[in-house]
Amino acid sequence: MEKTYLKINKADSVVVCLQPMSKGETIEVDGSTIVLNQDTPAGHKVLLRDTAKGEDIIKYGYPIGHAREDLKAGDWVNENNLKTNLEGTLSYNYEPVDNRLDIADEKRTFKGYQRKNGDVATRNEIWIVPTVGCVNGIAERLAAQLRKETGEEGIDSIYAWHHNYGCSQLSGDHENTRNILRDIVLHPNAGGVLVLGLGCENNQPELFEQLLGDYDHDRIKFLVTQKVDGDEVEAGMEILRQLYAIAREDKRTDLPVSKLRIGLKCGGSDGFSGITANPLVGEFSDWLVAQGGTTILTEVPEMFGAETILMNRCKSEQLFNKTVDMVNNFKEYFLSHGEPVGENPSPGNKAGGISTLEDKALGCTQKCGKAMVSGVLEYGERLQNDGLNLLSAPGNDLVASTALASAGCHIVLFTTGRGTPFGTFVPTMKIATNPTLAARKPNWIDFSAGQLIEGKTMEQLLPEFIDKILSVASGEKARNEINDYREISIFKNGVTL
Repeated sequence: MEKTYLKINKADSVVVCLQPMSKGETIEVDGSTIVLNQDTPAGHKVLLRDTAKGEDIIKYGYPIGHAREDLKAGDWVNENNLKTNLEGTLSYNYEPVDNRLDIADEKRTFKGYQRKNGDVATRNEIWIVPTVGCVNGIAERLAAQLRKETGEEGIDSIYAWHHNYGCSQLSGDHENTRNILRDIVLHPNAGGVLVLGLGCENNQPELFEQLLGDYDHDRIKFLVTQKVDGDEVEAGMEILRQLYAIAREDKRTDLPVSKLRIGLKCGGSDGFSGITANPLVGEFSDWLVAQGGTTILTEVPEMFGAETILMNRCKSEQLFNKTVDMVNNFKEYFLSHGEPVGENPSPGNKAGGISTLEDKALGCTQKCGKAMVSGVLEYGERLQNDGLNLLSAPGNDLVASTALASAGCHIVLFTTGRGTPFGTFVPTMKIATNPTLAARKPNWIDFSAGQLIEGKTMEQLLPEFIDKILSVASGEKARNEINDYREISIFKNGVTL
């Protein structure tokens, strides 16, 4: 008989409906028979015991908020009768756990590109990176002309990464822009980069070049358009032809998976996210870390309510303190704008069965498995440590995915229950949380974790998932690449002049 509901943790006071259930239907849990009091959609929660107003409701073994009113066993629990427990910043105590991964090193490889500085890449592309939004049009024209002229033969793709910034910004916003653009220029997935400037912008090309440090002058070139006499497009094309001639000679070779860096992100989540896709990605994260590879978890506001789980997995007290600062700084950012810290779930999240930020966070953080935290990064900072890292960035899909790629990720794994087409400047694989989405939007979805509620076990599905990711790392196009949906978005907080 097909299972219709799931109790995730033995301590839970709710079950999750795996398919729509009707008022009057019964469920059998821990020897008790519960009658549903309302029609309850798939992915949503049904209460297992009478709960008084103000009493916590438990899911994943943790509180996900408290009852707004007296509730009865069998009630449909949703945002209307469940309220977050979250409020301001908190003090935390370091209570470390020792999560040792008992996972064999399989010595797997993928076919990637070896760069001169020791980095590896999953793509070999030509990129045009504007220092300022004023030259976006020129950048796009150059990219289109080079595509037409070369047919992209011998390389993976050609892109201009347009954005709105680089001028009229102050202090933190200006540095965010410079750091993200630096990270893009230095990303190994670019076999050649033209940095395209205007000349009068705040992000002065000469100063930006200094920010790159010791870079490969054969593969990264600059053009300041105000300094060009005549046609800046033809001047740019001369440089791009040189970069293309170099990049097209690069060949894929067998490289160890320990070199892979993978970003972990979710968006358009639903009640299945914490049951299927996020745990599957977490199993992959643990597997990759055990192979010597690297994963990065971000979306700090979507850690609220589950942050202590991550804090206590930090390898040192120094990393714990950095994680505390990362979480509290984001809470203070919310509060400084007069916004509450717990009102995160979107309308789509709520429709899919996520009722509070704690509900969302306890599912969201499963993407990083159980590995110990070996690094904590500021926004715009590049990876320094192998293993599991945490990255300071907001929950916004485009901003967070750009931040993951900017930190050095070769691929972003993006779990979703509602579906989304976008991609950032590295392959952005979409993992569906439920079979309905995978069937409805095969043009968006790269892999269905919904198979876990169709009868497949995690042990059966994980090897398939690993093989799929390694295929994309080896050159198979992700759906966002096939659709040509790729863009960047930079975090902004302050004044625009």
